[in-house]
Amino acid sequence: MRVAIDARKLHDFGIGTYIRNLLRHLARTDQNTEFVLLCGEADLGVAAQLGPNFRAVLEPSPNYSLREQVHVPWVLRRERPNVYHAPHYVLPAGVRCPSVVTIHDCIHLMFPQYLPNRVAYAYARAQMWSAARRSNCILTVSEASKRDILHLFNVAPEKIVVVYNAIDSHFSVTPSEEAVARVRERYQLDHRFVLYVGNIKPHKNLVRLIEAFDELRRGELEDLKLLIIGDQISKLPALRRAVHRHKLHKHVRFLGYLADDQLAILYRLASVFAFPSLYEGFGLPPLEAMASGTPVVTSNVSSLPEVVGGAAVLVDPYDVDAIVDGLRRVLTNPTLAAEMRQKGIARAREFSWERSVAKTWAVYQQIAGSRANAEDKGERVREPVSR
Repeated sequence: MRVAIDARKLHDFGIGTYIRNLLRHLARTDQNTEFVLLCGEADLGVAAQLGPNFRAVLEPSPNYSLREQVHVPWVLRRERPNVYHAPHYVLPAGVRCPSVVTIHDCIHLMFPQYLPNRVAYAYARAQMWSAARRSNCILTVSEASKRDILHLFNVAPEKIVVVYNAIDSHFSVTPSEEAVARVRERYQLDHRFVLYVGNIKPHKNLVRLIEAFDELRRGELEDLKLLIIGDQISKLPALRRAVHRHKLHKHVRFLGYLADDQLAILYRLASVFAFPSLYEGFGLPPLEAMASGTPVVTSNVSSLPEVVGGAAVLVDPYDVDAIVDGLRRVLTNPTLAAEMRQKGIARAREFSWERSVAKTWAVYQQIAGSRANAEDKGERVREPVSR
């Protein structure tokens, strides 16, 4: 069997984590299938690191470009895979081989006000609609995302397979005392702090988190700090304005992207992890925090209650007072914080990349097998068509 996978988003924040773990665990569990990776020029060496059954081919097209609509199908016609996996919602119209598409979430359609213009909304809707209708199987990362896909697109429920994300193993490994001391000293972490990890985008609700943090510091928590790890603050001017408005320059720190080993330690040093997002297809950071033994306060909407189970404090992300109350409960109640730590570690263990990738691989086999059986019987293989 030959499987082609689009790996151009290998270094993205969310989808990149998904692709890296997909490839890493496919390499560990399958040495017989030939995997063809569509890569940008800088990542052509990735295949050699994975194993002899991995091969990289150049796909220079930018993501979400007109060029990929032509060039990706051309590469696939040349490579002739049994299955093609698009790990995000773009499945070029010219792709004719059996295909799997992963739709992580429907954020662009659920919150169109966060897109730059109407053209971007029309593009996202058209591409998702086409991928949902033309693919042989849709993978998504939560039951909440499956419900959104069913609501927005006319597809059969059995066409959608939920395959949960998971976390990298290093978040569950206790770091050395020396490593913790180095991180504490480097970032001058001599106070308790609230931690946020993720992209800086409007739906992440960070302006309300800033407002909640300002309210939280009044009283016995005045020494509290807030660390935000992810994109630069320039990505969201409203966030900078909120920091200025509340005069929090000395108390809110933006650290940008950090290496995973440093991030794992910061999770463990945090007094509480805050993730008041308005919408998530899955939401990896709360799970990473729980695996690290950090109590989590997160939203009671979209997939987040499904992911954290009963192991986090859930709040209304649209209500600043609710966010304040959730954080204060954890920060002022050691018994509750200890309970959240134990429950979080146990909950995180329920998610596994090994199981998730095995389920994805089974989908590849099923689709390739259906194609082979049809051809063996001399039947005409009917490609999915848009209606």
